[in-house]
Amino acid sequence: MTETPLEMSSASPGLWAGARRRLDDAMYDVGGLADLGMQVLKQAFRGPYERGMLTPQMEQVGVRSMSIVAITSLFIGMVLALQTAYSLAEFGGKLFVGTVVSLSLVRELAPVLMSLMVGGRVGAGMTAELGTMKVTEQIDALRALATNPVRKLVFPRVLATTLMFPLLTVLACAIGIFGGLVIAVGNLHLEANFYLRSVVTTVHFNDLASGVGKTFFFGFAIGLIACYNGLRTTGGADGVGRATTMTVVSGAITVLIMDFFLTKLFLFIS
Repeated sequence: MTETPLEMSSASPGLWAGARRRLDDAMYDVGGLADLGMQVLKQAFRGPYERGMLTPQMEQVGVRSMSIVAITSLFIGMVLALQTAYSLAEFGGKLFVGTVVSLSLVRELAPVLMSLMVGGRVGAGMTAELGTMKVTEQIDALRALATNPVRKLVFPRVLATTLMFPLLTVLACAIGIFGGLVIAVGNLHLEANFYLRSVVTTVHFNDLASGVGKTFFFGFAIGLIACYNGLRTTGGADGVGRATTMTVVSGAITVLIMDFFLTKLFLFIS
């Protein structure tokens, strides 16, 4: 059954109103994130830092994420080595295993996959923690005690993600290259010295700086998004769940979008 022109015209205002409302909400979120980011940067320059709040966050983000980073990177390196040897077999692909694995991991795969995995884990935890404090009015109690929530809660978390993501990326690169070495020696019957020599001659300082440098921005963005969604949580336990889901989705999309523009930037300045 086809719609009459009158029905289509009556449906269009609702459609446009919904699209405009979503656009307004998105612009409001961008403005809120920018405002929170400026407050975090202001706290960074103001100092001094509360080590009692920063150290547990660095442990939560860095130390407790090492296992997931190690497992992900190890198998990504192994898969890269297998795929390289299989796909480039007719071109002597075994000889390029070290080159492809090391360059792919250092420049792109290790930073992005590490940020997605750790960002989902850490971002969800931060949002749930701050969201629970928000719906139980603990943040309002901090304000009543003349304590700045951004300084006490947000800044340590954002700083921890900004500092720990590059260190986890270096770990991911090393373990991923080791995974490629395992496959190169065990399955492809290459010499370990040949594999390691190809890695050393392929990866330059600019490659490592490009991959690791991007994760400073990834860590800052994920920490900021997680804290922002946590601070604006409403609606009790259901609202905490929605905020956590929003953090995981928006954090992953933000990492992928930022990766494109940061890659263009680093290629331009290198």
